[in-house]
Amino acid sequence: MHISFLNHANGRYFWVAIALVGASIVAYLLQEPHQTPNGGTWLGYTLGTMGALLILWLIYLGRRKRNFAAGWGTVRGWVSAHVYLGTSLLVVATLHTGFQFGINVHTLAYVLMCVVIVSGLFGVWAYRTYPEARNELKRSQTLDDIFLQLEDIDGQLKRDVSALAADIRGVVSSAIDRTEIGGGMYAQLAGVDSSKVMIDGNVYPNTDQVRAVAWLVERLSVAEGSETGKLSAVVRSYGARQKLLQVIRTDIRFQALQEAWLYLHVPLSIALLAALLTHIVSVFIYW
Repeated sequence: MHISFLNHANGRYFWVAIALVGASIVAYLLQEPHQTPNGGTWLGYTLGTMGALLILWLIYLGRRKRNFAAGWGTVRGWVSAHVYLGTSLLVVATLHTGFQFGINVHTLAYVLMCVVIVSGLFGVWAYRTYPEARNELKRSQTLDDIFLQLEDIDGQLKRDVSALAADIRGVVSSAIDRTEIGGGMYAQLAGVDSSKVMIDGNVYPNTDQVRAVAWLVERLSVAEGSETGKLSAVVRSYGARQKLLQVIRTDIRFQALQEAWLYLHVPLSIALLAALLTHIVSVFIYW
């Protein structure tokens, strides 16, 4: 039976995180009533030290879990600790601040920590959601398999229209040649389709192949004789082509979303480390 990292070792790190959060809250509530909570109290220093050590350990885990075979632990265990203990930082670090915020490096470190945690949670969700969604979308085929199907259909379409009128040949060939797949990071994440088609000497956007399909259907409505049957077959094949392109673009988008968070999470983690060290040094120098 598959065991998720969320309940790894019977939820060991979940309970560790709960205990850490619970102890932090109790200690915060039991502070001296006349003392304003802030990072400079004994509790503030204690929670700050715990939070800093957790951040350093979690950043280390982020690197360590990619090479788990060289030592103790498993990927599932590392990820479980990363998620639960990382989330517990939201409470520990907030109580460390005593809810005292300002325009300074201390608040910057706190904000960066929150952004890193949120991006990490998105990464967990993405890696639990998108692989299964991509598998269902492609019906257990690979993306290469689908590209091969698309290539076969394109070849078949060009052969089928070779015996049809010049206007049909021109539109179908233009739509195939001007189909755009993928693109830059933004295009992949947003699922942008920059495909075009030339009709009557003018180039039009052909997003999701809608313009070409609409033209073919309209052209079919005025077809006569044997052209009707041949063009009907072309329209059916082109509809299958349209669906394959939808699958390809959606899969590329899911993959980009699944991986894009790392382009934020890792640099933000480095920025957090720098802000944390600055925060610690400034505390010891000026406080």
